[in-house]
Amino acid sequence: MKIRTLIVDDEGLSRRGVELRLRNAADFEIVAQCATGREALAAIQQYKPDLVFLDIQMPGMS
Repeated sequence: MKIRTLIVDDEGLSRRGVELRLRNAADFEIVAQCATGREALAAIQQYKPDLVFLDIQMPGMS
């Protein structure tokens, strides 16, 4: 069973870096990527991920 994963970061390059690392790991399924805290809250409700990679300095939501 794969770990359903959500990536949240306001910087696209950082999101892409996490995505590339996870795509090389067989145990992870990326269910969504978000650039804002509001998007992340909606994605968490919709996709119900097992794991969230979250930027700790998000504009407007930190």
